[in-house]
Amino acid sequence: MRKTKIVATIGPSSGNAETIQALFDAGVNVFRLNFSHNDIDFHKQNAATIRSIESAGDRPVAILMDLQGPKFRIGLFEDGSITLIQGGKFVFDTENTFGNERRVYLPHPELFKSLSDGDDVFLDDGKIKLKVKSNNGEKIETEVITGGILMNKKGVNVPNAFINVSAITKKDMDDLQHVEEIGADYVAVSFVQTARDITAVRKLVPEHVKIVAKIEKPKAIENLDAIVNSADAVMIARGDLGVEMQIERVPVVQKQIVNICQRYQKPVIVATQMLETMIASPMPTRAEVSDIATAVYQGADAVMLSAETANGAYPIEAVNTMRNVIEATEQDNDVRTSVGATTEGRLIKAVIDDVSAVVAFTESGRTAINASNSRLGNIVAMTPCMRTARRMCLVWGVYSVVVEDIYSFSQMLQIVDTKISGMFEKQKNIRVAIVAGMPFRESGMTNVLHIYDVKNNDA
Repeated sequence: MRKTKIVATIGPSSGNAETIQALFDAGVNVFRLNFSHNDIDFHKQNAATIRSIESAGDRPVAILMDLQGPKFRIGLFEDGSITLIQGGKFVFDTENTFGNERRVYLPHPELFKSLSDGDDVFLDDGKIKLKVKSNNGEKIETEVITGGILMNKKGVNVPNAFINVSAITKKDMDDLQHVEEIGADYVAVSFVQTARDITAVRKLVPEHVKIVAKIEKPKAIENLDAIVNSADAVMIARGDLGVEMQIERVPVVQKQIVNICQRYQKPVIVATQMLETMIASPMPTRAEVSDIATAVYQGADAVMLSAETANGAYPIEAVNTMRNVIEATEQDNDVRTSVGATTEGRLIKAVIDDVSAVVAFTESGRTAINASNSRLGNIVAMTPCMRTARRMCLVWGVYSVVVEDIYSFSQMLQIVDTKISGMFEKQKNIRVAIVAGMPFRESGMTNVLHIYDVKNNDA
């Protein structure tokens, strides 16, 4: 049972039933629908396909709805592109006309309110760097520090400035109208700066939909504890994060975020460029393999593929590669001891000896998350709630099984006999540690720990 989960993005390369089925079979746990690209009908169709495949398959999968957020972009050029020369001058203004080598339209009033003399401006994912010389509210004059070719509608990053803008745009609000129809288990909020951004989204979605905070701005790092505490899960979006801060800081920040998420017992996803070369090549680089292994060693709950599965030529091969690297890395016992333990976890560890799995009976998922945070090995979450089973697809080490409502201890043992013997059919003797809360069907603390030898095993 692989512990670290795989998130794969659906896009033009994978947005069809055959490929989604192959990705499911390869081990994808969470399918990401990126609302920065494609229209709502594309996402609805793929969501329906995912649920159909899930229904026919033998395990739940989660859907992550990733909102575009306030992405800043420049306007258009007369010839489609220009070349900026180091040391030259360049102006952003409010005139909605074609740009040229001297100026371009910037359709974001909030940037004119936020940028000050000396602030850095990065264009096209950091390839071009400018420095603000003056800003009168209608024209931002800059000096070109690093030049290059600049094309239409390229992105703008301003790492030094706090942008007084909501993390939720009108487009995001329109997209959220479809969250129930999509059947999303998680909604990812882009360009989070404060915990208020999480609170704002929570008011717009049903209670059962959980919120993922995407950490991709330096301001988010300053408010990290509050953001992690407010969110249900976290994504380390290293693409924009690597543009908005010194790139050599990203590995350190990644480890810091993972550690804080473990402290708050919130699932954390490491994302962006994990197998970037596999967009065009069937083989990864050694550095990419090491990058995945590092995330596993640090204790990430999940690792994510973006363009590799959305636009790449080898989406299935990318998932297979990621799964193989995870499984190889998890053979090292240091992976299990690389994170802290909860109080419940320490208690369970103190009394269990060589069990095949920890079986957590849970309605909300909290018992399984506690076991996961303590790295108790194979964790089987048995829950009567499909929504909980899907949410557990993002949690380290948890394999979910949907069962009937539990009303008695003897019924619980019968379910364990039925479900676990099939999962470990190659083992002759199966011993599990059952954790649960009693009375059944009442939320509260985990108060049952029962070591049990599974019956009816035909091996």
